[in-house]
Amino acid sequence: MHDVERRQATAQTASESLGLKHDIVGTSSKVGELLDLIKRVAPSSSTVLIQGESGTGKELVARALHKNSPRAERPLVAINCAALTESLLESELFGHEKGAFTGAIARKKGKIEMAEGGTLFLDEISELAPGMQAKLLRALQEREFEPVGGTRSVKVNVRVIAATNRNLQEAVQSGQFRDDLFYRLNVVSIVTPPLRERREDIPALAESFIAKVSGKYRTPLKALSAEALAHLMRYEWPGNVRELENAIERAMVLGSTLEIRPEDLPQIVFEAGTADERAEGFQGAVKENKKQLVLQALEKAGGYYVDAAKILGLHPNSLLRLIRTLGLRSVSGPRNAPSVAN
Repeated sequence: MHDVERRQATAQTASESLGLKHDIVGTSSKVGELLDLIKRVAPSSSTVLIQGESGTGKELVARALHKNSPRAERPLVAINCAALTESLLESELFGHEKGAFTGAIARKKGKIEMAEGGTLFLDEISELAPGMQAKLLRALQEREFEPVGGTRSVKVNVRVIAATNRNLQEAVQSGQFRDDLFYRLNVVSIVTPPLRERREDIPALAESFIAKVSGKYRTPLKALSAEALAHLMRYEWPGNVRELENAIERAMVLGSTLEIRPEDLPQIVFEAGTADERAEGFQGAVKENKKQLVLQALEKAGGYYVDAAKILGLHPNSLLRLIRTLGLRSVSGPRNAPSVAN
């Protein structure tokens, strides 16, 4: 079985054991905790706030909550609150009546109304302007709203899931986000872990992206070399899973062989790995140099560490600790004293 298929089978088995439908890849303890929380939260209609760094899979969590809820057969409607101006966002969320503004030639349903009976996913919720925060709060409290230019209220039954890559509590304290809206959204809080805290999932994620890119461009599957994987494991991934996916796609597209090599990876990922290797080599050279200096001093002192410490300009106890750290043995104590290590 190919590595890709083997890892996918492992992830599928883990998912089945939880009885969950989801697209989250990984078998780390962090992912296990996340899936367990999704399993417990999904059956309810509680509002959920998903917080986490950019690229950590917040939308995947939202979709998993919807797929495993009683609302799964109804729509999941998503909107990015940072992608539109305040006036356009209001129209997108609440809809508008015919003639509400120039160009409004017919009544249009908003995202909230389109999600009736299902789930409304509000991504980048922290970017809502103050006026929109107030209008959204009222809609959440009353479970009804008025379309732009309308005079009648529309009642809705939706579950709201919001996501942000900012710390909303800090935004509340700084006055950038309404505290009453924050508490309305933060009924259940889910935090998506950054990739650097679940490095053991990198091989499975990389293999899944190899399969995804292969299907997308109809190209042969490529093997991930051990050297390339070592670079992936060393890199810090500030862009998290999304950055890893982009790195794998680049390697698949630009690589000239059926194996992903370190040089196929983005320069920043490749250089991070080689920098670590250079650092390891430097530390090794420093340790070896220390060994040689200590051994030369011990030889001059006839194996007596007190005399060797004087030669090196160290306290005898400091030299003993250094000797143990370097793994050296056969050290004698002061002259006419018993040996301290043999």
